[in-house]
Amino acid sequence: MTRVPDLGNASVGRKTRASPDGSSFLWVGGMRRAVIFANGEMSDPGVIRSMLRPDDWIIAADGGARHALACGRPPHLVIGDMDSIPPAIRTELETQGTKFLAFPAAKDETDLELALLHAAAEGATDILVAGALGGRLDQTLANIQLLARPEIAPLHVQVVDGRLTAILIHQEATIHGQAGDRISLIPLGGDARDVHASGLAWPLAGETLRFGEARGVSNVMTGAIAQIQLAGGWLICIHSPGRRQR
Repeated sequence: MTRVPDLGNASVGRKTRASPDGSSFLWVGGMRRAVIFANGEMSDPGVIRSMLRPDDWIIAADGGARHALACGRPPHLVIGDMDSIPPAIRTELETQGTKFLAFPAAKDETDLELALLHAAAEGATDILVAGALGGRLDQTLANIQLLARPEIAPLHVQVVDGRLTAILIHQEATIHGQAGDRISLIPLGGDARDVHASGLAWPLAGETLRFGEARGVSNVMTGAIAQIQLAGGWLICIHSPGRRQR
């Protein structure tokens, strides 16, 4: 599991708040989690299903509704231009009370982008994104780049595909896993400066990972925790499990 520790201040307690789409979802410690299903490929629905919580706010980016249903969780909200959600699924969801927020097809944002911005605007600080990788390369690259949008970058956003997790690091992160897990640190939008990385087979001590170079790919965790820090720039951290001993 990959986790970014600095999520901001949170009030103590548990409370329920209704979202603008009419659904209610539980706030824990002042924060709530949104789970967004994009319309890309989802290699292992069972893994995503095991990560879901009863109080998650489920959002589907257009045709991502099919992935939500495959995980047994009808979305509270479907957002997008509605060009990829099958008509039968839309009818089924409408009868179940799912809300739809439709946008014109001629728009500047992708459906996933709209879903992320909507979740952020409604106060979600913890976001899990599924179905955003695989399939079209242009969409996959754009989906990763969305993590750097000013509205999204301060949040804790995990992009998950099976057992692979991607996050954006702009200050520090603690990576939880096991020895043998693979960690790739890829600069986004420019050089990542003064990078410190511990708990890895090839540690870094105040070094620069340059944009356009592949030096940070395929490092390996040496234990259960790896620590990443940097003074400037952004890193995409991709965490994938190694071979587990039975």
